[in-house]
Amino acid sequence: MSADMPPTPRPAISNEERSRREQEVGFARGSVHFKGGVLSEAVEQLSARYVGGEIDSDELTAAILVAESTRTTAITR
Repeated sequence: MSADMPPTPRPAISNEERSRREQEVGFARGSVHFKGGVLSEAVEQLSARYVGGEIDSDELTAAILVAESTRTTAITR
């Protein structure tokens, strides 16, 4: 696929899958809050894309690692 071609659209996820993903993200959010943290806006946006079926769990994890690495680097400078 060439760099200027848009990505192939993913098939829509089922309502059951969307619900599972919402629960998964809610659990992760609650875990972070329980430990006194707050998810960054970037992670919240990525989570919404995951719940909506735009990205899968591997892409979510990779994007969060990049986003948080970038944020941490910016904070320490």
